[in-house]
Amino acid sequence: MSAPEVVVFDLGKVLVDFDYSIASRRIAERGTVDPRAVQNFIDHSPLLYRYETGLIDQQQFFNEVRAMTGFKGNLNEFARFFADIFTEIPEMVALHRRLRDAGVPTFIFSNTNDLAIGHIRRNFPFFAHFDAHVLSYKHGAMKPDPKLYEVVERVTGRRGGGLLYLDDRIENIDAGRARGWQTIHHRDAAESIAVVEKLGLV
Repeated sequence: MSAPEVVVFDLGKVLVDFDYSIASRRIAERGTVDPRAVQNFIDHSPLLYRYETGLIDQQQFFNEVRAMTGFKGNLNEFARFFADIFTEIPEMVALHRRLRDAGVPTFIFSNTNDLAIGHIRRNFPFFAHFDAHVLSYKHGAMKPDPKLYEVVERVTGRRGGGLLYLDDRIENIDAGRARGWQTIHHRDAAESIAVVEKLGLV
Protein backbone atom coordinates (compact mmCIF):
# COMPACT_ATOMS: atom_id res chain seq x y z
CA MET A 1 0.00 0.00 0.00
CA SER A 2 1.25 3.49 -0.81
CA ALA A 3 2.05 6.04 1.87
CA PRO A 4 -0.97 7.89 3.28
CA GLU A 5 -1.52 11.48 2.24
CA VAL A 6 -3.15 12.81 5.44
CA VAL A 7 -3.05 11.87 9.12
CA VAL A 8 -6.20 11.80 11.27
CA PHE A 9 -5.77 11.89 15.05
CA ASP A 10 -8.21 10.94 17.74
CA LEU A 11 -7.96 13.52 20.54
CA GLY A 12 -8.55 11.90 23.95
CA LYS A 13 -5.87 9.38 25.05
CA VAL A 14 -3.90 10.14 21.88
CA LEU A 15 -3.02 13.87 21.99
CA VAL A 16 -4.40 14.65 25.46
CA ASP A 17 -4.98 12.40 28.43
CA PHE A 18 -8.08 12.93 30.57
CA ASP A 19 -9.52 11.82 33.89
CA TYR A 20 -13.24 12.30 34.55
CA SER A 21 -12.70 11.45 38.22
CA ILE A 22 -11.18 14.95 38.61
CA ALA A 23 -14.45 16.51 37.42
CA SER A 24 -16.53 14.12 39.52
CA ARG A 25 -14.65 15.03 42.67
CA ARG A 26 -14.96 18.78 42.10
CA ILE A 27 -18.66 18.57 41.22
CA ALA A 28 -19.32 16.39 44.28
CA GLU A 29 -17.62 18.91 46.56
CA ARG A 30 -20.28 21.45 45.54
CA GLY A 31 -23.17 18.99 45.50
CA THR A 32 -25.06 16.42 47.54
CA VAL A 33 -23.77 13.05 46.26
CA ASP A 34 -20.35 11.41 46.49
CA PRO A 35 -17.79 11.47 43.65
CA ARG A 36 -18.39 7.84 42.69
CA ALA A 37 -22.09 8.51 42.16
CA VAL A 38 -21.26 11.55 40.01
CA GLN A 39 -18.82 9.58 37.87
CA ASN A 40 -21.19 6.63 37.54
CA PHE A 41 -23.90 9.00 36.32
CA ILE A 42 -21.58 10.59 33.74
CA ASP A 43 -20.15 7.24 32.60
CA HIS A 44 -23.25 5.07 32.50
CA SER A 45 -26.31 7.20 31.91
CA PRO A 46 -27.25 8.18 28.31
CA LEU A 47 -26.60 11.82 29.20
CA LEU A 48 -23.02 12.17 27.95
CA TYR A 49 -23.89 10.36 24.71
CA ARG A 50 -26.79 12.77 24.13
CA TYR A 51 -24.51 15.73 24.80
CA GLU A 52 -21.65 14.48 22.61
CA THR A 53 -23.98 13.82 19.69
CA GLY A 54 -25.54 17.27 19.93
CA LEU A 55 -28.98 16.03 21.02
CA ILE A 56 -28.83 18.38 24.02
CA ASP A 57 -26.92 21.62 24.46
CA GLN A 58 -24.57 22.82 27.17
CA GLN A 59 -27.33 24.34 29.31
CA GLN A 60 -29.49 21.20 29.14
CA PHE A 61 -26.51 19.02 30.05
CA PHE A 62 -25.75 21.25 33.03
CA ASN A 63 -29.39 21.23 34.16
CA GLU A 64 -29.52 17.42 34.15
CA VAL A 65 -26.21 17.02 36.00
CA ARG A 66 -27.27 19.64 38.55
CA ALA A 67 -30.61 17.88 39.13
CA MET A 68 -28.88 14.56 39.75
CA THR A 69 -25.93 15.80 41.83
CA GLY A 70 -27.40 18.78 43.71
CA PHE A 71 -24.55 20.90 42.33
CA LYS A 72 -24.79 24.37 43.88
CA GLY A 73 -22.61 26.36 41.48
CA ASN A 74 -23.50 28.17 38.28
CA LEU A 75 -22.88 27.07 34.69
CA ASN A 76 -19.52 28.84 34.44
CA GLU A 77 -18.25 27.11 37.57
CA PHE A 78 -19.55 23.76 36.36
CA ALA A 79 -17.94 24.26 32.94
CA ARG A 80 -14.57 24.88 34.58
CA PHE A 81 -14.88 21.78 36.78
CA PHE A 82 -16.17 19.54 34.01
CA ALA A 83 -13.66 20.50 31.32
CA ASP A 84 -10.43 21.00 33.27
CA ILE A 85 -9.50 17.31 33.20
CA PHE A 86 -6.95 17.20 30.37
CA THR A 87 -3.17 16.95 30.20
CA GLU A 88 -1.12 17.13 27.03
CA ILE A 89 0.72 14.01 25.80
CA PRO A 90 4.00 15.70 24.79
CA GLU A 91 5.42 12.96 22.55
CA MET A 92 2.27 12.83 20.43
CA VAL A 93 1.94 16.60 20.21
CA ALA A 94 5.58 16.65 19.05
CA LEU A 95 4.74 14.02 16.41
CA HIS A 96 1.94 16.23 15.14
CA ARG A 97 4.36 19.17 14.92
CA ARG A 98 6.81 17.03 12.91
CA LEU A 99 4.03 16.07 10.49
CA ARG A 100 3.07 19.72 10.04
CA ASP A 101 6.71 20.67 9.47
CA ALA A 102 6.88 17.95 6.81
CA GLY A 103 3.84 19.44 5.06
CA VAL A 104 1.47 16.55 5.87
CA PRO A 105 -2.18 17.67 6.30
CA THR A 106 -3.52 16.71 9.75
CA PHE A 107 -7.02 16.44 11.19
CA ILE A 108 -8.69 15.76 14.55
CA PHE A 109 -11.53 13.22 14.70
CA SER A 110 -13.11 13.02 18.15
CA ASN A 111 -16.13 11.99 20.19
CA THR A 112 -16.40 15.07 22.37
CA ASN A 113 -18.46 18.06 23.50
CA ASP A 114 -18.30 21.85 23.32
CA LEU A 115 -17.23 22.31 26.97
CA ALA A 116 -14.20 20.09 26.46
CA ILE A 117 -13.31 21.65 23.12
CA GLY A 118 -13.63 25.18 24.46
CA HIS A 119 -11.23 24.34 27.29
CA ILE A 120 -8.74 22.58 24.99
CA ARG A 121 -8.85 25.41 22.46
CA ARG A 122 -8.03 27.94 25.20
CA ASN A 123 -5.33 25.93 26.96
CA PHE A 124 -3.56 23.78 24.38
CA PRO A 125 -2.09 25.81 21.49
CA PHE A 126 -1.42 22.74 19.33
CA PHE A 127 -5.18 22.32 18.80
CA ALA A 128 -5.29 25.29 16.43
CA HIS A 129 -2.70 23.79 14.08
CA PHE A 130 -4.85 21.21 12.29
CA ASP A 131 -6.39 21.55 8.86
CA ALA A 132 -9.84 20.77 10.31
CA HIS A 133 -11.62 19.15 13.25
CA VAL A 134 -14.40 16.56 12.91
CA LEU A 135 -16.20 16.59 16.28
CA SER A 136 -19.11 14.33 17.18
CA TYR A 137 -21.32 16.96 18.79
CA LYS A 138 -21.33 18.99 15.57
CA HIS A 139 -22.46 16.09 13.36
CA GLY A 140 -25.06 14.19 15.39
CA ALA A 141 -23.08 10.95 15.52
CA MET A 142 -20.29 9.29 17.48
CA LYS A 143 -17.54 6.92 16.41
CA PRO A 144 -17.79 4.16 15.27
CA ASP A 145 -20.92 5.31 13.41
CA PRO A 146 -20.07 5.22 9.66
CA LYS A 147 -21.79 8.59 9.23
CA LEU A 148 -18.95 10.32 11.06
CA TYR A 149 -16.27 8.52 9.01
CA GLU A 150 -18.00 9.78 5.86
CA VAL A 151 -17.61 13.32 7.23
CA VAL A 152 -13.86 12.73 7.66
CA GLU A 153 -13.57 11.54 4.05
CA ARG A 154 -15.47 14.58 2.84
CA VAL A 155 -13.45 17.04 4.93
CA THR A 156 -10.05 15.53 4.10
CA GLY A 157 -10.86 14.89 0.46
CA ARG A 158 -9.33 11.41 0.83
CA ARG A 159 -10.65 7.87 0.97
CA GLY A 160 -9.20 4.43 1.66
CA GLY A 161 -5.45 4.17 2.05
CA GLY A 162 -4.99 7.90 1.55
CA LEU A 163 -5.83 8.32 5.25
CA LEU A 164 -3.76 7.24 8.25
CA TYR A 165 -5.90 7.15 11.40
CA LEU A 166 -4.69 6.89 15.02
CA ASP A 167 -7.14 6.00 17.81
CA ASP A 168 -6.87 4.25 21.17
CA ARG A 169 -10.20 2.42 20.85
CA ILE A 170 -10.14 -0.73 18.75
CA GLU A 171 -13.80 -0.48 17.68
CA ASN A 172 -13.07 2.93 16.17
CA ILE A 173 -9.96 1.62 14.43
CA ASP A 174 -11.91 -1.36 13.08
CA ALA A 175 -14.49 0.99 11.54
CA GLY A 176 -11.74 2.93 9.78
CA ARG A 177 -10.01 -0.23 8.61
CA ALA A 178 -13.31 -1.47 7.17
CA ARG A 179 -13.28 1.60 4.91
CA GLY A 180 -9.77 0.80 3.69
CA TRP A 181 -8.05 3.43 5.86
CA GLN A 182 -4.55 2.78 7.10
CA THR A 183 -4.70 2.65 10.90
CA ILE A 184 -2.66 2.66 14.08
CA HIS A 185 -4.28 1.26 17.21
CA HIS A 186 -2.61 3.71 19.60
CA ARG A 187 -1.41 2.13 22.85
CA ASP A 188 1.98 3.72 23.33
CA ALA A 189 3.52 6.91 21.96
CA ALA A 190 6.85 5.32 20.98
CA GLU A 191 5.08 2.52 19.11
CA SER A 192 2.81 4.90 17.17
CA ILE A 193 5.67 7.25 16.32
CA ALA A 194 7.73 4.33 15.01
CA VAL A 195 4.92 3.32 12.63
CA VAL A 196 4.54 6.88 11.31
CA GLU A 197 8.29 7.07 10.76
CA LYS A 198 8.33 3.69 8.98
CA LEU A 199 5.65 4.99 6.61
CA GLY A 200 8.04 7.80 5.69
CA LEU A 201 5.77 10.62 6.78
CA VAL A 202 8.36 12.28 9.07
